[in-house]
Amino acid sequence: MAIDSTEIQTILPHRYPFLFIDRVVEVDPDVSIVAEHLVSMSSSILQGHFPGHAVLPGVVQVEAMAQAAVILANKSGRFDPQLHHCYFIGIKEAKFRGVVAPGDVLQIRVKAERLGRVGKFTGECYVGEELRSSATITAVIEPKDKAKAKADAPAE
Repeated sequence: MAIDSTEIQTILPHRYPFLFIDRVVEVDPDVSIVAEHLVSMSSSILQGHFPGHAVLPGVVQVEAMAQAAVILANKSGRFDPQLHHCYFIGIKEAKFRGVVAPGDVLQIRVKAERLGRVGKFTGECYVGEELRSSATITAVIEPKDKAKAKADAPAE
């Protein structure tokens, strides 16, 4: 199941310059997702990250894994962007193994370890067949009305 950029934007609340999923190549609901980010020199993030030697920051790679995980949760029937917020709440074992540069196609591979209100995922980012980064991430799904109730509560 491929997903284009228009559908991605119906699932994720992120927008440029903080949307790091350009397309989804494959989704196996409840199991895994393969997505891609096209690394462009025109990205505002790369303008200031090592001028003259642009490098995609590792934190952006981890965020791309988290965004792919949200799409996987959606396609697995666990997350509805009309009803829920999904918050990235944890990262473990992040490792960065090589440079990701303009012109690269970053392939983001995420597997669900646990799906539910609190989800756990393992992610890897590749350029070609070379592993560039990996991490275990945790996210929580909250009803939107819960966030509104907290915002509307009187201050103590």
